Amino acid sequence: MKNQNLNPDEFRSLSESIINQVKRVIVGQEDLIELTIVSLLAGGNALLEGVPGLGKTILVRTLAQAIHCQFSRIQFTPDLMPSDIVGTNLVVESGDGGRQFQFEAGPIFANLVLADEINRATPKTQSAMLEAMQEHSVTVAKVTRPLPEPFFVLATQNPLEMEGTYPLPEAQLDRFFFKIDVPYPEVGELVEIANRTTSTMTPQANPVVEASTVTDMQLLARGLPIASHVTEYAANLVKSTHPNTPNCPPEVTKYVRYGASPRAMQAVILAGKIFALLDSRFNVSYDDLRRAALPAMRHRIILNFEAQAEGITTDEVINKLLESLPVEA
Repeated sequence: MKNQNLNPDEFRSLSESIINQVKRVIVGQEDLIELTIVSLLAGGNALLEGVPGLGKTILVRTLAQAIHCQFSRIQFTPDLMPSDIVGTNLVVESGDGGRQFQFEAGPIFANLVLADEINRATPKTQSAMLEAMQEHSVTVAKVTRPLPEPFFVLATQNPLEMEGTYPLPEAQLDRFFFKIDVPYPEVGELVEIANRTTSTMTPQANPVVEASTVTDMQLLARGLPIASHVTEYAANLVKSTHPNTPNCPPEVTKYVRYGASPRAMQAVILAGKIFALLDSRFNVSYDDLRRAALPAMRHRIILNFEAQAEGITTDEVINKLLESLPVEA
């Protein structure tokens, strides 16, 4: 493994510190917190799907506080324009009395960006996020400007109110490292939420790492070695999501129209490396990959009409796939 500024023990310690600071504000939602931080440490973006009021905005703001990074929130609406996101050139007066163009940066120029209800904006505006999410840069008037590092987009969408929305195209969904389902809190968690949010004392997260440290953690995670047979398992896992693959599960053949892309394999492997480091292990196991399968592939598998008619979800197909794919001893 390449020599970084951090060692694996420090990686785990810092990760636990970030998680603990987020838990000071967010009640429950342990899987949501962990998967969101895994996305961040993998250098990816996350798509959160859940009903309003479950703390998605607070999660991102709290995470930004814990890693001492700049936070920005973009509320997506049908009249939002691409320039409202990336910025635009303005005509301003120069010192000599003339006029010149000056770039006014948009809210995308931040470390952690919350794209709230991203499916409510038009496809033209949604596409303004593609370059930022993939290349960590934006291009305005033929000038490409880099975004601050680390850069992380957390987008949300409401699965209930779909009227007047613009579903994200497959090419943009593929840019999300994870798609994370946000569950509704249990009764005990609701009580604790009420206690924390209806009193005069509101808990806050303290900064525990700097932005540069997060970048070092991302590099360390990428440098973790992985055995060739484990990598091959990840490849077989993703390849088996395609209905024309020999020996794929019957559920895939029956219900899947298009399988997951190679980005799904990259996400499964990177997440597996981070899961191993969080568990104080320096080798990636099959279980690490299987743990990452659902959030990494649920938005990258396109079901056919028969699956929709029978109410079959991608999670059900992936679980059947995991059951059928053998694991070496």
